[in-house]
Amino acid sequence: MLVTGVCLSLFTGVFVARRFQAVDIFLFWVLIPLLIVSLKRHGIVALVLLCVFFFGIGWWRGGMYMRKLATNEVFYHQKVTVIGHATEDAVYGARYQLEFTMNNVEVISPAQAPLVGNLTVRGFGEPAVYRGDTVRVTGKLFPTLGNNIGSISFAELDVLTRGTSWIDAFRRRFAAGMQSALPEPLASFALGLLIGQRSTLPDDISTQLRHVGLTHIIAVSGYNLTIIVLASRRVFAKRSKFQTMTVCLGLIALFLLITGFSPPIVRASVISLLGLTAWYYGRDIKALVLLLVGAAITVLANPLYLWGNVSWYLSFLAFFGVLVMAPLVTKRLFGAREVSLLVSILIESACASIMVLPYALYIFGETSLMSLPANMLVIPFIPFAMLLSTVAGLGGLAFAAITGWVAWPAKILLTYILDVAGLLSRVPYAYTEDISFSWQVMMLAYLLLGSIVLVLSRRVRRLLFVPKQCHKGGAK
Repeated sequence: MLVTGVCLSLFTGVFVARRFQAVDIFLFWVLIPLLIVSLKRHGIVALVLLCVFFFGIGWWRGGMYMRKLATNEVFYHQKVTVIGHATEDAVYGARYQLEFTMNNVEVISPAQAPLVGNLTVRGFGEPAVYRGDTVRVTGKLFPTLGNNIGSISFAELDVLTRGTSWIDAFRRRFAAGMQSALPEPLASFALGLLIGQRSTLPDDISTQLRHVGLTHIIAVSGYNLTIIVLASRRVFAKRSKFQTMTVCLGLIALFLLITGFSPPIVRASVISLLGLTAWYYGRDIKALVLLLVGAAITVLANPLYLWGNVSWYLSFLAFFGVLVMAPLVTKRLFGAREVSLLVSILIESACASIMVLPYALYIFGETSLMSLPANMLVIPFIPFAMLLSTVAGLGGLAFAAITGWVAWPAKILLTYILDVAGLLSRVPYAYTEDISFSWQVMMLAYLLLGSIVLVLSRRVRRLLFVPKQCHKGGAK
C-alpha cells in the first residue's frame, strides 16, 4: 500500500510538471519538513505525507527536465549542425537514406548548446554508420512526438570517429560469428532476435512477420529477457540459490553486452535484478510493487518515458502480463500443481500479448487475425531460439572449425519459426490496417482487463488458502 501510493504520487508529479512549472525554493522548504514529519508518524498520516513528498519530488524532477527541454526549442525549424553518438547501426530507410538514432547530442551551429534527449537522423554521405560512431550531422531540425525529441531528414552525414569501445567491437565480432555459423536468412533473423538488427533481414520476411503480428520478436525487447530469467530460475530451482543467481546474472550481463545497453534491456534488467535480489535474500515482494518501483526508477532517470515513450509503455504492459496476470491465470487453471516450463512460457506469452494489444491498436492502428495463433505457436520457443542463437554466434566467433555442429539446433528452431510465419501470412485477410481505436476504447479495454485481474486474484486466494477454521475441526 505504501510503495504503491508513493510511486503513483511520483508519477502524478511528473505528469503535472509537463503543464505547470515547479518552484524549487517552495518545494525545498515544504518537502523536507514533510519528510521529517512523516518519518515520525505512523498509519494513514504518514502515508499521506509521504505521498505529498514524492508528488513534490516528481514535480521537481519533471520541472528540471522541462527547463532542459526548453533549450531545444530555440533550434527547431532551422538548419543546424550537431555532433553526437550513434546508439544503433544505421539501416536504409525511406528514399535510401541511412537512418539511426543519436544521443549525447551537441549543437555546434548556429550556436553551441547541448540537446536533451535522443535524435532521429536520416541522411546521406556515408556508406555505413555503426553503434558508437561519433557523427556530425547537418540539416533542418524538427520536433517529433514519441521516443525521440527531434529529427533531421535529408541530412549531410560525416563520421568523425569510429566506435572503439570493446563492447561495440565484441558486438560486431559476434555478428560476424553469427553470419559464419548460420546461412541466410537465418543469420539475419537470429541477429534480429538478439540485438534488434533488421537492416540485413529480407523484405519478404519482414512483411511476413508484420502480417502475422510477430514484428516484436525482431526488436530489442526486455520481455524476452524477462522470460529467459524466469525460465532459468525454474530450471535451476533445485540447485543452490548462489548457482541460480550466478546463471541469471550472467544471462543479464550477456544480453546487456550484446544489445549495447539498449533501453528496453536496461529496463528489464532493473526489474529482474530487483526481483532476483529480493528472492536471494528471502524477501517476498509483490510483482505489482516490483513493477512500480522499476517504473519509478526509470522515470526519475528520464521523465520523457512517462510523457510518451511508446516502447516504455509497451515494456511495462508486457511485464504486467508476465509478472502479474500470468501467475494468476496459472494458479487458477492448475492450482498448486507444478506446471511444465513450456506451458508456463505459453501462458506468460499469451498474457503479455493480451496486455499489450489495446495500447498497440491505439498507437499503430493495425492488427493481424493470425496474431494470436502465430504467437501461441512461436513465442514459447523464442527464449530457446535466443539462447541457441547466442550459442551459435559464440561458436562461430570462437570455434569456426566446428561451428556447423554448434549451430544446427538454432538452425532447426529458427527455420520452424520462419516457416510458421510464412504459412500463416498466406491466410486470406490475415492482416488489417487503418483500425480506428480511440483512447476511450483503449481505457475501457484496460478497465476490463484490470477487473479480470482483480477477480482472478480473489479466486486464486480462495483456491490456494484454506480458512483457519478448517484446521480446528472443519469449516462452520
